[in-house]
Amino acid sequence: MFLRELKLQAQALAAALQFLTRFPVPVNVAFHGPVLSRSVVYFPVAGMLLGACLYGFAWLFSLFVPAWPSAVLMVGLWTALSGGLHLDGLMDTADGVLSHRSRDRMLEIMKDSRVGAMGVLAAVLLLMLKASLLAELLSNGLSASDGCMLMILPIWSRAWMSAAIAQWPFARVGEGIAVLFNEVKGVHAVAAMLLAAISSTVILVLAGHGLKASLLWLLAFVIVTTSVGGGLAAWLNRKLGGLTGDTYGAMNEMIEAMLLLVVVIWLHAQ
Repeated sequence: MFLRELKLQAQALAAALQFLTRFPVPVNVAFHGPVLSRSVVYFPVAGMLLGACLYGFAWLFSLFVPAWPSAVLMVGLWTALSGGLHLDGLMDTADGVLSHRSRDRMLEIMKDSRVGAMGVLAAVLLLMLKASLLAELLSNGLSASDGCMLMILPIWSRAWMSAAIAQWPFARVGEGIAVLFNEVKGVHAVAAMLLAAISSTVILVLAGHGLKASLLWLLAFVIVTTSVGGGLAAWLNRKLGGLTGDTYGAMNEMIEAMLLLVVVIWLHAQ
């Protein structure tokens, strides 16, 4: 029994990495309910590994490259590490929801592989915002206490995806994401959020923030993530009658951008 559960957890971790990143994970994963429901618990781990890569490259770029070119390179890397999955979701969601059509028509537009004007506009604005915020973060060099924030942002955006999968209904019942993750329960989302909280606190403390400051940062991450994510999820649920894989990607991108905005505002004010 223990060995079976251990194997399921290992497969769940591999599934999370294969699903959310482009890291090479040479494991044949059985993509079925028990594995995929557990995989959402490890979404923050995928985010942490992605964030660690961002931090490492940001530090490297800051040694040789000016802030703005570094920021543009970072945005490209940020997108590439996830295979553009979440950015594609943002564009599809913008095309569908901002078309102001009927629910069925919006869902149909979101499935269309072609990108419309609203999708392009949403992507350009988001990438410009991320690049400008990263440039500000890199403008005075990159200390460990500041750079660790790049590790933490992807943790929370992906933890929220776990919560959204568990909390809101699927817009397309019987297909796509709804089939893959139909066994996800609230306990899986709670575990993902706890893992995000613990890992974030450890990273902050190791980066030189005191325990009190780390807990205050943790509170800020929780408030921003749940406010932005909850507001978007509720709005999209009203528009579409549920959530889709595209909307999870859109929420991921928006949460990352808003968390980065809060971090830069706070660090700039000090």
